[in-house]
Amino acid sequence: MTTTSFVFPGDDDDAFVSSRQILLLASICAGILMCKLVYDLTGFISPLLFTAYGKLDGKVRMEWNNRGFSTFHAVFVSVASIYLLVISDQFDEKVHGDLVIDSTTKLSEAVMGTSLGYFVADLAMIIWHFPALGGVEYVFHHCLSMFSIILSVTSGQAQFYIFLVLLSEATTPFVNLRWYLDTSGQKGSKAYTLNGIALFLGWLVARILLFIYFFVHMYFHFHQVKKVFPLGFYSLLSIAPALTVMNLIWFWKITKGLIKTISKARHRE
Repeated sequence: MTTTSFVFPGDDDDAFVSSRQILLLASICAGILMCKLVYDLTGFISPLLFTAYGKLDGKVRMEWNNRGFSTFHAVFVSVASIYLLVISDQFDEKVHGDLVIDSTTKLSEAVMGTSLGYFVADLAMIIWHFPALGGVEYVFHHCLSMFSIILSVTSGQAQFYIFLVLLSEATTPFVNLRWYLDTSGQKGSKAYTLNGIALFLGWLVARILLFIYFFVHMYFHFHQVKKVFPLGFYSLLSIAPALTVMNLIWFWKITKGLIKTISKARHRE
């Protein structure tokens, strides 16, 4: 396994602070640009692949394209999170011990900055077209996510927990595919049912079991968590439970929807 070189932020290192600020700003801009490019690309490719796209009105097409870049971001941040959490040694306690809570690299900061750019772009669209792209719960979710990422990337602390939460974005492609199938008139298809099952299982793993692991890990590493600066410390203790409650509410809705979908599929047979 390749060892990563770590740098820990210091208030008196002006050159390093400046380079971190530039990296963060550049990655945020890259995230926003990514959203714009994928939005336009989705609008260009979709008519060639889906005949239903041409029959949609302007607002639905806008949401279709919006879900294109949210899917792209979800895949990107999920792969990056798996790499940083599992493949790299950034959060390996055998290598870094109690310094894991302070572990930060240019790669991890760039990934969080890119993700922050996505949340900025998506939130801007949600507010501008409110409530077409989502209600208050989406605004709340995005604001909490942005706040948490900003605290972690600027302090260089608790990035392990941020990437655990970002990994939960792995469920987004299934959510979006469900919407695409419904919008294109394939709600009664086998693909819709199979995607519903995948969404249920994915949500159970990435947003329920993963969050249980989050809290268990934090409990057994509380001596490290207490080293986080006060605002970050109390944010860890409050924001994660808030997101968990939202995930449980959405999981209940997904479960009811899956039961309804399977019931209808059986009746059609």
